[in-house]
Amino acid sequence: MTLPIPKPKISFAELRLRKHADYQRAYAASRKQHSREMTWFCARRDTMPERRLHPSELLYGEPHTGPRIGLTVGKVMGKAHDRNRIKRRMRAAVAMHAALLADLPIDVILHPRRTVLLLEWDKLQREVANVFRAVRKQYTAQPER
Repeated sequence: MTLPIPKPKISFAELRLRKHADYQRAYAASRKQHSREMTWFCARRDTMPERRLHPSELLYGEPHTGPRIGLTVGKVMGKAHDRNRIKRRMRAAVAMHAALLADLPIDVILHPRRTVLLLEWDKLQREVANVFRAVRKQYTAQPER
């Protein structure tokens, strides 16, 4: 009897939106959307203006073609330990459901609400999965420009 090969878990570090300029381009190319526990922005990279990439931004020598996900938790969310806990929980949930966005050339920015801090883990996972399904649906509904 052979055991099934588990799918490799995608780490959040591989998906991360890193540069301030990329956040600004994504904000400019999208509009704010809301879910129950977070606000999110989604922009297609193929519709945004090109920019030169630093060698450190290349994934295995090539530009990253899949989704990139940014996460912002401002000081209004509380003290540093609260913000860090929100980010840790969000990173874990994003990594678990990143496969829903596989191979889409998009940038997604998530702004969680403070309620994420005390939200049950199962509900947080469902919320992230629902947001990613909505992003995929939006991406497939938009015609390429």
